[in-house]
Amino acid sequence: MRGAIAALVPKVQFARRERFSTLTYSGSKKISRMPARSAIVGFSVENVYAIAELIRRQKGGAAVVMGALSPRTRNAQVAMYQNGDVDYLVATDAIGMGLNLDIGHVGFSATAKFDGWRMRNLFPHELAQIAGRAGRHMAPGTFGVTGEAPPLAPEVVDSIENHRFSPIQRLNWRSSALDFGTLDRLIASLEVAPQDEWLMRGREADDLRALKTLADLPAIRDRARHARDLKLLWDVCRIPDFQGISSQEHANLLQRIFGFLQDGHVPDDWLAAQIRRIDRTEGDIDALSKRLAYIRTWTYVAQRSGWVADESHWRGETRAVEDRLSDALHCALTQRFVDRRTSVLLRRLKQKEGLVAEVNDKGEVTVEGEFVGRLEGFRFRQDGSATPDQAKTLNQAAYEALRPEFHLRADRFYNAPDTELDFTEQGGLMWGSSAIGKLVKGADVMKPQVEAFVDEEAGFDVAEKVRRRLQHFIDRKVATLFEPLLNLQRDELLTGLARGFAFRLVEALGVLPREGVADEVKALDQDMRGLLRKHGVRFGQYTIFQPLVLKPAPTRLRLVLWSLFEGLDEFPESPPPGLVTVPNLPDVPKGYYTLSGYHPAGARAIRIDMLERLADILRTMDSRAGFEANPDMLSITGMTLEQFADLMAGLGYKGERGDREKVRAEPVAQPVEEGKTVNPITEEEAALQTVTENEVFYTFTWAPRPRAPRGDRPERGKRTGGGAPRAGGDKRDGGDKRDGGEKRDFKPRGDRGGKPHKGKPGGKGKRDDQDGRTFESRPPKKDRIDPDNPFAAALMGLRDKI
Repeated sequence: MRGAIAALVPKVQFARRERFSTLTYSGSKKISRMPARSAIVGFSVENVYAIAELIRRQKGGAAVVMGALSPRTRNAQVAMYQNGDVDYLVATDAIGMGLNLDIGHVGFSATAKFDGWRMRNLFPHELAQIAGRAGRHMAPGTFGVTGEAPPLAPEVVDSIENHRFSPIQRLNWRSSALDFGTLDRLIASLEVAPQDEWLMRGREADDLRALKTLADLPAIRDRARHARDLKLLWDVCRIPDFQGISSQEHANLLQRIFGFLQDGHVPDDWLAAQIRRIDRTEGDIDALSKRLAYIRTWTYVAQRSGWVADESHWRGETRAVEDRLSDALHCALTQRFVDRRTSVLLRRLKQKEGLVAEVNDKGEVTVEGEFVGRLEGFRFRQDGSATPDQAKTLNQAAYEALRPEFHLRADRFYNAPDTELDFTEQGGLMWGSSAIGKLVKGADVMKPQVEAFVDEEAGFDVAEKVRRRLQHFIDRKVATLFEPLLNLQRDELLTGLARGFAFRLVEALGVLPREGVADEVKALDQDMRGLLRKHGVRFGQYTIFQPLVLKPAPTRLRLVLWSLFEGLDEFPESPPPGLVTVPNLPDVPKGYYTLSGYHPAGARAIRIDMLERLADILRTMDSRAGFEANPDMLSITGMTLEQFADLMAGLGYKGERGDREKVRAEPVAQPVEEGKTVNPITEEEAALQTVTENEVFYTFTWAPRPRAPRGDRPERGKRTGGGAPRAGGDKRDGGDKRDGGEKRDFKPRGDRGGKPHKGKPGGKGKRDDQDGRTFESRPPKKDRIDPDNPFAAALMGLRDKI
């Protein structure tokens, strides 16, 4: 520019200022690898928006600067970048003029632009003007290309780095000596060619193009005959085409304004309608940008002296609308191209400041006031609305901030009472409503291990503290709920067969079907059974169990431990507490009902303790002659008669259904003689008449299963499922009923299976192969001694002496 200016301006003086910092070419970089405090330059609105959107997803956000923005919007975006809210600026070549920013690197996404007429490559001095924004005072700067832009040629790089460019040969010029004599003379004066060799006429400007368009209209030519009208027309044509819709549309608007001004001024009601149509802050970026362009036209009109009646009012009104639209556009740009959460967290991480994390009572985690996810126990779950590009930043910031929170929470959890912890029926371990861990199989069914749910980022110390606390909890839970079993296991007085049987009972978690341990039970003498009874062991007719471990809480834990030890994929849940019977489903795992405290029989399973109460009643019945269900039986089971019949069939009884007349008495009216009136009959005067109706009843008899062939019979003394209950119940356990109805077992009778009959408990029944004998219902003779009685041997010896 030195030569042109020196030739055009006499006695001009030039002052040279050296750049304090260096400007270096850094080649090509991906946008994702662009360093912080960078400006990426594009030359179209679409390109700028696309780059800004990409940076938002990968870097947290970017400020946007374009020439089409209002000064207020542009300044707000620049302030956001300068304040450090974002580390990236996406702009057009508008940043090359008048913007001194804290930029470390300038990346060109393109090196060609549309200049209004054609696409052309930027000149080296134009590239240098933009690249020179990098570096501030003595801080070095860099420039390069990115995206699809090709690398700069070496000579272009050298020119920019050393600030050496080809001198400017010509300057654009337009005449300032205007002739307002006629419309044609005005146009000719604007198109006059320059006389100096350093000057050349520039391309046709927008105002000259608008003047030519209006000059072709007869109405304009009729109204623009005097110099005053021509000057006014020229002033109107100089209104910038902010809207940029089309040259014809802009000319139509100018024609209307010119008509208003010739009549005095722009009408207030018409101008108010135009502004009211624009004054709306809803919509997307494009809609707000268009409204902002429209209001800038009316702001220009209001600023011209004499064009509106109340200049101060309309200047204030248009400026207020422009400010509102500018602020709305700034917010829309920020909302679309800035992820404040990611931006804030990235900035804090780079500054290596201590991030402040807060966790509310709902587990919501905020870092520096930004929501990042939820803390479930000791596992962080990031915000699901985050994009994959944001996820890494959120995790990094969240774990950085949550590290002290993990330690505080671990201390609070370690000191929490057991009442705040619980286990689920699927083996999960809970702290309140948060999953903290799960049970895993241990070496022993009653010694499960735990696995803590702790994020790796929380650290080994936190994970180990949580694991120890969970192990303490489950160990105490097992010790509390299975205290009778553990006492049985630790009793040193139990030796030999009794200790072995205790081991079997502990291994079965306190519930054993009697048919599976028939031989072991027969081998126990009365002393051994007495030692076991001291620990609450009950020798029932169908099940051997400890009543205390059949309560709901131990049952729930027993099913979890059993399912865990058996390696089940899905753990069966315990029946609801308080139910006497539950449905007997065929697809449940084997052993489930026994461990749940129920005995399957028919279509339903009955609770073990209630079954033993029922067995006590059934032992008093004559199962050979048959008996009917009494109210006590139905009350114990809580069943209807039909359901009870199915239950009895499952226990080995045959039920024969029958009908009979049911007799009951009802009050009826006395017969009235003929001719007499009928008087009301009081209850005292009612006579009794017999009324009959049918009722259903069942007669139950013992129906043992058919005997198996000799080669297929089980070993002597072992019962099969559904074997016949023995008369007198478990006589071998003693007849003092200390276990809630237990009675002594009678002498084993092989596989034939005794049956209950009416008579004294413990009496002898007739064998099936003794057809020559007769039987009586009276009790046996008192001098007959039960050989299984613990005092049998002593009594026999005493009788021999006598």
